[in-house]
Amino acid sequence: MDFLKQASRTPTSADPETQEIAERLLAEIEREGETAVRRINRELDGYSGEVVVAQELFRQARQTLPEQVKEDLRFARDRVRDFARRQRESILEFEAPLTDGLVAGQRLIPVTTAGCYVPGGRHAHAASAIMSICTAKAAGVSNVIAATPARGSQGVHPAILYAMEISGVSTTLVAGGVAGIAALAFGLFSGCPADIIAGPGNRFVSEAKRLLFGRIGIDLLAGPTENLIIADETANPHLIAGDLAAQAEHGVDSPVWLITTSLALGRRVLQLLPDVIAELPEPARSTAAQAWSDLGEITLVSSREEACKVSDQYAPEHLQVQARDLDWWLDSLRNYGSLFLGEETTVAFGDKCSGPNHILPTRQGARHTGGLSVAKFIKVVTYQRMTQQGTRALAPVAARISRLEGMEAHARSAELRLEQYSGAEKPNHE
Repeated sequence: MDFLKQASRTPTSADPETQEIAERLLAEIEREGETAVRRINRELDGYSGEVVVAQELFRQARQTLPEQVKEDLRFARDRVRDFARRQRESILEFEAPLTDGLVAGQRLIPVTTAGCYVPGGRHAHAASAIMSICTAKAAGVSNVIAATPARGSQGVHPAILYAMEISGVSTTLVAGGVAGIAALAFGLFSGCPADIIAGPGNRFVSEAKRLLFGRIGIDLLAGPTENLIIADETANPHLIAGDLAAQAEHGVDSPVWLITTSLALGRRVLQLLPDVIAELPEPARSTAAQAWSDLGEITLVSSREEACKVSDQYAPEHLQVQARDLDWWLDSLRNYGSLFLGEETTVAFGDKCSGPNHILPTRQGARHTGGLSVAKFIKVVTYQRMTQQGTRALAPVAARISRLEGMEAHARSAELRLEQYSGAEKPNHE
């Protein structure tokens, strides 16, 4: 493995200052409640309006958005919802006999309330609203509360409001960052604390979710977006350069990587990418240029097997393959958030409208988890029931294992049933 370009630094995790600020704001909001959220809205986002979005604002969004925008958002909604529904249909309840007299099974129970955080910032992340809210609804969650930051006195971008409405949101709160996460977690303005919070955000959002995890469920801890491309000599270097630049524009901390078996391809991409970035408008140009300079890498490997090994070590959020024999790559690669096979597809499709969820693990989280799915909003719970015949078979085994582990009360609870149903003499516990 050789580097044609190596990153000069690695993305930073949450720093002590971020943790301190998040802890302080969470404590203030838990202590002062809705008053603190309103104050933070004014101080940090320049917003003094109502926190709960009124139906009139959804109506205005429908009226003011161009028809093409609404049509595009409905197209994305339909793809995401269809994929999520198919996910839900693939997870099954069952009941099965495990031995004579013992039947066990599993049920799938949606959480009662899901909190969906939708980032606002300098981009109108309408697609993120669709990704989280549609998925929760497809899982069967009846109460979906969303939180999103204001754009100063303008409030929430109408495209975000429209995306939320067509996705089935129950309540929308104007609250960003730590305040938004806290409002969802504590049930402020809605009276319904979220059982789980899903959705991407900046480092303060991620840190607030981390601090609250345990009291609530979370989808994952997402850092800056990542994209890794695997390519051989058949790949188009212009497409690769464009795809790397597309993800680099997310932020100065967004790493983009290329792993290739072709020295010529690697050199050509290295030559092309600065020009591709230079053609972008500001602020995308400066953002992508810094991300590529600090965090971009091009790695030359000797074989596709080595490419798989290196890629699995990166465990990227997004993984594109532009190479021969796509089915081989599908079978061989293991660690990624979402996989894009062939030059015809790209991360931008997944980010916006193709269907599979774009809320994905970063910072090697793909080694142990996938992205947001209906399963995040569903509790897989088990049950069992037995006949007296089953009890007579299991009770002696349970009692012996309990005593092996030094748990006498467990053993006796098993033997009580053995006595009850077998007519045997009372066990001697002396």
